[in-house]
Amino acid sequence: MVRTHFDPEEAEEFEAAKDLLVRRCLAWAGEHGMRADEAMLTAALDARHRSRDGRLAHWDARQVRRFLLEWIPRHLAAEREVLATAPESLLTLLRYLAASGLRDPRGASPAELEAAVAEAAAEYPAALADPVRQGTGKFWAQTALDNGIVLDDERAVARFQRDIDTGRIHFDAEVLDKLLDAELTDAGPDDERAFSQRPVALPPAAELAAEAARSEVVRQLAALTGWVGTDGQPLTKTGNLRLADARELAALLGTGEQELRARSSAELPRVSLLLAWAKKTGLVRVRKGRLVQVAKAAPVLRDPEALWRRAFEATFELGAAICTPTFGWAPYSMLVPAFDMLLPDVLNTMYSMPTPVPVARLQETVWLTCQEYFLLDPEEDGLRQDVWHRKVENDLLAVFDVLSGLGAVELSHGVADELYSSDLRPGAFGKFDELTEDDLPLPPEVCARLLQRLAEPGPLVRLTPLGTRAVRERMLTDGRDAPLIGELTDATAGELLGVLAQHYPRETAAVELEGWLAAHGGDVEPLLDAIRACPFRTRAAAMLSTLVEALPDGQSMRAGLRRDPVLGTVVLTTLLEKEELRPEDLTDDEHALLLAEGLIFLLELGGPEAVMEQLRESAGRDAPELVAAVLDSGHPARVALEELRALVYEPMLTRSDRLRLVPSPRPGSRGRPSGRGKKRRH
Repeated sequence: MVRTHFDPEEAEEFEAAKDLLVRRCLAWAGEHGMRADEAMLTAALDARHRSRDGRLAHWDARQVRRFLLEWIPRHLAAEREVLATAPESLLTLLRYLAASGLRDPRGASPAELEAAVAEAAAEYPAALADPVRQGTGKFWAQTALDNGIVLDDERAVARFQRDIDTGRIHFDAEVLDKLLDAELTDAGPDDERAFSQRPVALPPAAELAAEAARSEVVRQLAALTGWVGTDGQPLTKTGNLRLADARELAALLGTGEQELRARSSAELPRVSLLLAWAKKTGLVRVRKGRLVQVAKAAPVLRDPEALWRRAFEATFELGAAICTPTFGWAPYSMLVPAFDMLLPDVLNTMYSMPTPVPVARLQETVWLTCQEYFLLDPEEDGLRQDVWHRKVENDLLAVFDVLSGLGAVELSHGVADELYSSDLRPGAFGKFDELTEDDLPLPPEVCARLLQRLAEPGPLVRLTPLGTRAVRERMLTDGRDAPLIGELTDATAGELLGVLAQHYPRETAAVELEGWLAAHGGDVEPLLDAIRACPFRTRAAAMLSTLVEALPDGQSMRAGLRRDPVLGTVVLTTLLEKEELRPEDLTDDEHALLLAEGLIFLLELGGPEAVMEQLRESAGRDAPELVAAVLDSGHPARVALEELRALVYEPMLTRSDRLRLVPSPRPGSRGRPSGRGKKRRH
């Protein structure tokens, strides 16, 4: 299908789709009196492909600003007049995506995007003129262009490099030094592609708010703030609570530490953690040797859900408070230095998993990651390494215990689902020592150890609905794709089916479709009309397939569409693929329509050169006549047929005329290529 999302390794598929979208957008812009530059349209699609989520048709204000104020200044070198067209070209692209039904409805509305482009366009000239926003590659490319160098001309580029070396071309060395320093200290925007997530379902907002109010940590943080009081509590010279005060607080909060033997309040770990948590959450602070309330936090204390959200976000800064130090070989935890990066990765791994995740699998991956941050001595004895390893595993369990008290995760005990061990087995290889790290998700020895651990009951963990919502919100802030069942209720029929076809598994697509139908009167006809209106045949086929699979009576509905003037060829193609029809069952007109459908599919997926190559192989010299028959077939996709005419048929005729070979007569052949041919009758 004509997709608007491609994995990074799908380079050829992305390039073909990009060419098609740019070609169609330019034609549409011409028909509607809008302006767009091909290079800028290409750059906009490149920018969205090379991003965290890679969704070409998902745009919001942040993505608009990223393209105009970050991507172009940093990466794109072009003539100044071409660069100046970027805001207008982007606006045309966004309008085209909406008009063609390609827009991802989870992004901003068309009106919001118009406003975002206008706002960014006002800042665009200054961003473009700011030399520090560019990368070093862009710096040299733009310098070459400004000196009249054609970047595709290798000789001209080589001459430019010589002129730079000899000083004949001047450049701003101070700016270049700043760019080099920036590249060493700052990698720029994080555009590394993140994994797409499965759609999740969440309870109603009122239910989530009630769960937040029942959180043990929320209760404890509110109680701690109340205990501090308006006058505050005194601190020792070392900045700790007095031991007697800490014991009083432990009893109030229910930590069970009031009877512990301790010389300092710092030796009451749970009280210390909650104090650190309250500080990070902005409820209390230290002032003039006393622990005092933060007056601005009063509204948060009255809103348990808001307090829960603050507490969750503060968790990522509590590594040192949760992973308490021990003595001996491991005086501190390896988790602490990278805690703010490791914890998000762990929670993202758990996100949308259908069954509880075995803690053992998370422990092993975290241990491997920790070893990347620490240079462990390879000569160090195994016992010392085991101590570090056990410390990391215990600290991760402590993290889950803390998150369980908050209500973000749920801990249980049992045998892990087969899902978590199925990819660890050697399969056809037979033995682990015959595998490489590329063959398994983890090193072979780790896989072997994990299989043994997962065969026995152990701790399991899963995100609660509150935790799922919080992690999802962090993913969205990070620019990731995290679908939510029910969020497409207000989408148009075409936008709904387009998203379901690309981003939703069959089961969740059925649930989402059911909710959409319930909100729109239960009528399927608007969905069929949206498929008929889709200007891309491969996309229309995918949308119809999604609809058929999601509806209980979808198969019978599809069979009834065989004679549909727009969707009939899509249905015929599917029935032939499923062998529910045989070629001899089709009429001559249906054969012609199917031929046209096949060429249109190939044109959309591979481009005009792929169509020509296929025709040369299958039809040879008869290819122009075959395309002419397709153009005269009456196929309903008029835009695609016009593309076939302009991009395939007419160039094919031109090439055929240009390449036609007229043999020269040889002596004695009487004008024939050989003397063995038949004589022509005059």
